[in-house]
Amino acid sequence: MPSSDTPAPADLLRQHGVQVTAQRIAVIRAVSACPHGTVDDVAEAVHNDIGAISRQAVYDSVGMLAEKGLIRRIQPAGSPARYEDRVGDNHHHLICRSCNRMVDVDCAVGYTPCLTAADDSGYEIYEAEVIYWGRCPECFAADREPAV
Repeated sequence: MPSSDTPAPADLLRQHGVQVTAQRIAVIRAVSACPHGTVDDVAEAVHNDIGAISRQAVYDSVGMLAEKGLIRRIQPAGSPARYEDRVGDNHHHLICRSCNRMVDVDCAVGYTPCLTAADDSGYEIYEAEVIYWGRCPECFAADREPAV
């Protein structure tokens, strides 16, 4: 459910010049409800919300919503694309190599070292995509527990 300062999904679509449909609203809600979800996760949540929807309709919706900047597409190496509704900032991600859990991590506060390339080749840099790989606390703890 949107917070008081976050527009409702239908209003977001209108603000971006996108036709409002039940499927698009359901996709936005699904991405919000399960951040970093795959298309399969989104399709399942949409199906549970509004009933039948084709996988192609979900692909079309997430593609268009990402293109319009309403959701963000993340494509970690060796992983299916994932989607989130946290847009408009330069945050990064931590991914567990054991369970594939993904969480957000903010960029350094006060300055943006991730936007200062050693050689920018004349580019104006306005975004960096950083993915940290490791093990989440649960997987790390499980690996340290003695076998029973």
